[in-house]
Amino acid sequence: MRRCIITVGGLGLLPKAPGTWGSLPPVVLALVLIWTLPDTLLVGIAPTMAGVAVVASVLCLVLTPWAEQHFQTTDPGQEVIDEVAGMALSIALSPMLLADVDSSRWILTITVGLCFVLFRWFDIFKPPPIAQLQRLPSGWGVLLDDLLAGVVAAGCTWAFILWTPW
Repeated sequence: MRRCIITVGGLGLLPKAPGTWGSLPPVVLALVLIWTLPDTLLVGIAPTMAGVAVVASVLCLVLTPWAEQHFQTTDPGQEVIDEVAGMALSIALSPMLLADVDSSRWILTITVGLCFVLFRWFDIFKPPPIAQLQRLPSGWGVLLDDLLAGVVAAGCTWAFILWTPW
């Protein structure tokens, strides 16, 4: 069960780009909500994604010591629950907060896509201070770099959406 959680159902075990695969569940969840919820409930997407980020963060902190022992390395690449937390936080903090009855589902979809691309960029390249957070011990280092990547990606998404004439 721990292996299934830490690898997000095995996504972290895929041979190529496990972090990218591990970032997709929050994206899929957000897109399903965008295209299935009635207009009046679109405002619930951000709190839902925040909840996903909190749950994934707690699971990451609790299970990282086990994952490091199981995979025999610190910050194992197979552990992608931290990507779920960071990606979900990025969506939760993004202009999803602007969603209301008049919001375009296409704009919300573009927002999620932009969050994904930016989150992956910041998570892969880890510009300062993101890289420094990775040096923290155990679960904190595994988690906090992804959470900061999510915050920075959300900030960049806000800038793009607010400066783009829709």
